[in-house]
Amino acid sequence: MKNTVKNFMFYIAFVASLGGLLFGFDTAVISGAEKSIQTVYDLSDFSHGFTIAIALIGTIIGAFICSKPVEKYGRLKALKIIAFLYFVSAVGSAAIIDWYSFLFFRFAGGLAVGASSVVGPMYIAEISPSRWRGRFVAFFQFNIVLGIVLAYFSNYWIHGIPHDWQWMLGVEAIPAIVFALLLYTVPESPRWLVKQNKETEARRIIKEVSNADIEQEVHEIRESLVATGNCGEKLFQRKYRKPILYAFLIATFNQLSGINAILYYAPRIFEMSGVFTNSAMMQSIVIGLTNLTFTMIGMILIDQVGRKKLLYIGSIGMAISLALVAKGFCQDTFSGYYMLACLMGFIAFFAISLGAVIWVLISEVFPNSVRSKGQVLGSMTHWVWSALLSWMFPVFIRTGGTFIFSFFAIMMFLSFFFALRLPETKNKSLEQIQKELTN
Repeated sequence: MKNTVKNFMFYIAFVASLGGLLFGFDTAVISGAEKSIQTVYDLSDFSHGFTIAIALIGTIIGAFICSKPVEKYGRLKALKIIAFLYFVSAVGSAAIIDWYSFLFFRFAGGLAVGASSVVGPMYIAEISPSRWRGRFVAFFQFNIVLGIVLAYFSNYWIHGIPHDWQWMLGVEAIPAIVFALLLYTVPESPRWLVKQNKETEARRIIKEVSNADIEQEVHEIRESLVATGNCGEKLFQRKYRKPILYAFLIATFNQLSGINAILYYAPRIFEMSGVFTNSAMMQSIVIGLTNLTFTMIGMILIDQVGRKKLLYIGSIGMAISLALVAKGFCQDTFSGYYMLACLMGFIAFFAISLGAVIWVLISEVFPNSVRSKGQVLGSMTHWVWSALLSWMFPVFIRTGGTFIFSFFAIMMFLSFFFALRLPETKNKSLEQIQKELTN
């Protein structure tokens, strides 16, 4: 029985995390197309940065507007809408006629990514038993990274064929269809069902996904809702100051590491170190595989070592790696291999720390009654920083990478002190975390 429950829970996490795979694919696929897009539309560096950032502007709005539909219609229906948006964005981007059409469909994809970053981790956290929750929510991050790797491989294979950049963007439609179909095989969040007074259905689902005492589980969920109010509860209250601060800062430091800017512009960064285009794309694949490998390690460690220790190790490792990149740009003596080694180090430390922890922590620290709003806050913070950095990165990098990579290194040094103040949430139920952070 125990293995059956765990296998079914793994399947649910796998399906929900396909939204993360599309999230990652959409994030990285543009790296292979961005130079062609700039050439085709004859864009300035500023306009080109805006073209890349338009999807990220969509993520901000997608994260912001999804809170009420998620509460009203449920997590599962929201995920189905997200799958549809991914499909429309992929097909539309591949069939574009002009720049404005391209911007529109990339924006639609951004809506899907932003909403996915809210709903996916929330759904997995709410449906997972506490002893597996960290691992299963981290599986969402694993699929983000897997999507990034698949995008890099796809770009490498497609590069060189006629209209290659349009094909790079269009192939995303295939996993979007798979995601949409598989969502019809998984259940709704039992915590959302209890909030909707559908306790009979909630009990049935808890029985399928957990070996815990069903009545005790329902009682704890109901008790937490009574203690904090229901879905009309306001997020910005004094009692929620700690969850708000933790979510805001983990999302801020995640992006001020420079991770998304580096992933979006990886081939261009390698070309700046003297690597040819095809080799630059291959080195991007190496970066993606490093990310995937260490994300898997992070998934294993997050429920064993804990969130805090991973952040300690990662913040120092990232600061050193980024400082070495900045030093290479400053001295102008680096090679492509030096750049690859430094960025591999950065990616490895990011993957086991900020990459593995962000969505887990944001989904854990907020009480049931405001979890969707808290998830929106964390995701919006993440995407606002990502949009700003990705938009301005071509401008910063035009004069060399010393300044911007030094800035990223300093931010990671500061993130170490943030990690010192974080609570440890491993092996605690969501209701237990709620009591500790809101009392």
